Amino acid sequence: MNDETRNRLLAAAVALREGGRREEARARLVELAAARPDDAEVAYQTAWAHDVLELEAAAVPHYERALALPGLTEEDRRGAFLGLGSTYRVLGRYEEAVATLRTGTDAFPADGALRTFLAMALFNTGAHHESARLLLELVATTSEDPSVRAYRRAIQHYAQDLDAVV
Repeated sequence: MNDETRNRLLAAAVALREGGRREEARARLVELAAARPDDAEVAYQTAWAHDVLELEAAAVPHYERALALPGLTEEDRRGAFLGLGSTYRVLGRYEEAVATLRTGTDAFPADGALRTFLAMALFNTGAHHESARLLLELVATTSEDPSVRAYRRAIQHYAQDLDAVV
């Protein structure tokens, strides 16, 4: 299959997904992924098509392949870390979720969604303090609520050690 055909088929499948024809999009992307197993973008879109249908277990190998191959845009790479980490978490694969989301937050430290999903996965592993710290730091740095903004420095300070007393 040449690149022009690949691009046309991929665009059509993505349009189907975006248009609500998710199962049809998934079927087409599965075929395209079989024909283009070394295509990171196709793998990512195939994973996404499974995820939106709540077929998380089937999405995992596509996300893993997308992240292992070269060729994803930065935005798609960010989305693949988030999708795979979130999917691992939903499947109860908490340690893998934490590892994937940590890698994602290392690559994209300003991404609040990755940090939020990491906090959820950390909570699932019993790392409640780190989970709360991440969420408090996120609230402190991103909230536009005037009452939170007024206490931003205090929230950031206390987030570092929630058990500290004087």
